[in-house]
Amino acid sequence: MSGAVKRPYDSSRRQAQANENRRRILAAAQDLFVTRGYGRTTITDIAAEAGVAPETVYAAFKNKPALLHRAWDVAVGGDDQDVPVLERPELRALFAEPDLRARLTGLAVFNTAAMRRTARLHLAVRGAAASDPAAAAMLAEIDRQRLESMAEHARAAVATGQLGVSEEECRDVLWSTTDGTLWHRLVEQRGWSDERYAAWLGRLWVASLVA
Repeated sequence: MSGAVKRPYDSSRRQAQANENRRRILAAAQDLFVTRGYGRTTITDIAAEAGVAPETVYAAFKNKPALLHRAWDVAVGGDDQDVPVLERPELRALFAEPDLRARLTGLAVFNTAAMRRTARLHLAVRGAAASDPAAAAMLAEIDRQRLESMAEHARAAVATGQLGVSEEECRDVLWSTTDGTLWHRLVEQRGWSDERYAAWLGRLWVASLVA
């Protein structure tokens, strides 16, 4: 008598479910970190919001600081692809633009879209940093990464021969105007549209930085 034929294990379906769970967990975490605060949000809260068990959250992200770090990476990139921001096609196209005015104008549009995704989360991390060591470490890492990115933009601006200030001043101006504070105050508090903000930021950079 022949034995029963075993059905092949469908790992793709299980992987798809795991990916969907991760997406829902990240979305829930970002929403709660922003609306409730990082310190007041628990893994249990995130699990309930995502519709999964707390054990699923721990299995996917290990702990809340790791979840915050991943939520930030996804917010910055706009997706869950592990591609550094500076290597993304939109920025590579900006680096290839020979006219510094056009490059800075385009960078302002890119940055405005990034602020739409990240500014609220950045403010939440900043608010928690005074009392939560994990949030403080994350805030320092965010600022360090952004400074490195703006330094790359400043080096590229020097290469155009059109920069009217020092490389260091260009880096610092870009860094100080891209942390989300200006976007939050002008767009969310004063009611500017993203389009108006991007146009203003581009003009500010061109006037301040281009020879």
